Amino acid sequence: MNYTRILLAAVGATIAYFAFGGLTFVLLPGMKNEFSKYPNLYRSRESMNAAMPIGMAGIFFGILVVSYLYATTVNSGGGLMAGLKFGVLIGVFVVCASVLHNHMNLNIGWTMTLMQSVAYLAEWIVVGLAIGAIYK
Repeated sequence: MNYTRILLAAVGATIAYFAFGGLTFVLLPGMKNEFSKYPNLYRSRESMNAAMPIGMAGIFFGILVVSYLYATTVNSGGGLMAGLKFGVLIGVFVVCASVLHNHMNLNIGWTMTLMQSVAYLAEWIVVGLAIGAIYK
């Protein structure tokens, strides 16, 4: 296990996460519109911007933990295919443990839940691919 590569993988995967997430909102404007249907649940853009540093730090440290998990669990040198498989597993975990959990707790509809499921699964697949490409 190489801690420098874990850190580099986490930095690269965090950049990929935010780039892909930003692209998702540009390519799928319906998702932005869906969030606006729940103003009592989701922060305004201004309030979100004010809270963004803590959110970005949380995402980075989460991806750092995922990079560590990748380094300790993936055999045979990793690479893109290992990253893809790992990203799918992490993505499914996030959808089940976060998105579906939020559907239960928050008063949001199935459209929002499905959009988040697709977006977050895809984001974590991108994260897995980035980690696999960088850590190898």
